Amino acid sequence: MKQDICQEMAFETGDRERIWPSADYSQQVERLRQSIGKAIYLVELKPEDIHMGIRFSDTPFELVAVVDFPRPDPARGLAPHLILLDDGRGINLGRIARITIDTPYSPPAENILYQEPFLMNRLLLRERRLSEQSIAERSKLLLGRFLGKRPDKRLTGK
Repeated sequence: MKQDICQEMAFETGDRERIWPSADYSQQVERLRQSIGKAIYLVELKPEDIHMGIRFSDTPFELVAVVDFPRPDPARGLAPHLILLDDGRGINLGRIARITIDTPYSPPAENILYQEPFLMNRLLLRERRLSEQSIAERSKLLLGRFLGKRPDKRLTGK
């Protein structure tokens, strides 16, 4: 699953092709370089084996440096740059959805230093399809599979 999301980040299927990194990537990297020494807030991706997690942090980190990454790889979601933080971490920009200054949540546009539009629109801001009915249907279907029953009208509620 992690691989699929990373590949979607690099290439959009369908009518339009997606450029990787995004068209305004260079401008955003320059804004980050101009913000070295300032406190920043991160929205980090936490890819795991079965799902993609998102971590909003209200902890400010000092941006120490923006460094060229020697082996970018769109298939693995590794961007051409990484940031160094005052806590000793280096994080590739491909693992960050947004970097802001002054506020971690709902920042105005002028406070956004870096943002990956694909991640923000497809993972964070898209409409969710959960309802009591959809959760109940999915639960019945999974319980049926667990018990070794084939899905039928009684399990799916249709």
